[in-house]
Amino acid sequence: MNKKFSNPVWSALEETHSEYLINYDDAKFYHPDYCPFGSFNDSKAIETAMESYAELTSDFFIVGQEAPNYPEHILLKGEYRCLQMELLQEDFKTPEYTSTIIKLTKEHEQEVYDLIMLVMPGTYRKKSFDVGDYYGIFNENKLVAVTGERIQGQNFIEVSGVVTHPDFTRRGYAKQLVAYTSDQILKKGKVPILHVLEINKSAIHLYEKLGYKSIDFMYWRHYVKN
Repeated sequence: MNKKFSNPVWSALEETHSEYLINYDDAKFYHPDYCPFGSFNDSKAIETAMESYAELTSDFFIVGQEAPNYPEHILLKGEYRCLQMELLQEDFKTPEYTSTIIKLTKEHEQEVYDLIMLVMPGTYRKKSFDVGDYYGIFNENKLVAVTGERIQGQNFIEVSGVVTHPDFTRRGYAKQLVAYTSDQILKKGKVPILHVLEINKSAIHLYEKLGYKSIDFMYWRHYVKN
């Protein structure tokens, strides 16, 4: 497996997203108002870090491959094995764009939040909008599909928030938005990466059609206070 993005959260918080860092020595977390997750380099340090971080948020994710030890008063609610995929410029297959895609601004922040909470609640927070660029498709002035950027390091940006309103699926919106967002990342001179549940075969197939290739796996482990 290609290990260059083996600890993307750590890399992002050391590099491009250091302004959102809450640092616990060998564990690093995003401020929970922006992204409720973190990672570690030393599994011995993570228990103490998780205890401290749990004082800031009721639930959070640890992103990585190794399973950490965790305190007794914190419960593992879910463990999600994801493929990590990347898109290289030479592999990018541009789709036919049949919809108008616009870059979203601060005035769309609440609409983005409402749509993601409707379709895919989990790691998104209102201030997640601030950590990267978001793009959307509208129908009669209503935001019906969105995709954006999340974890960012010096050499990569993660595509995230791939969401379409249930009333507007099967129109190719997700494919177009992922392609458009990925293209914007490539134009910034960075590599688009994404994380997708290993069992989500339809999404994996969509990403592969755009030229994405699986390079590794990543666990997203969800913890809550007991």
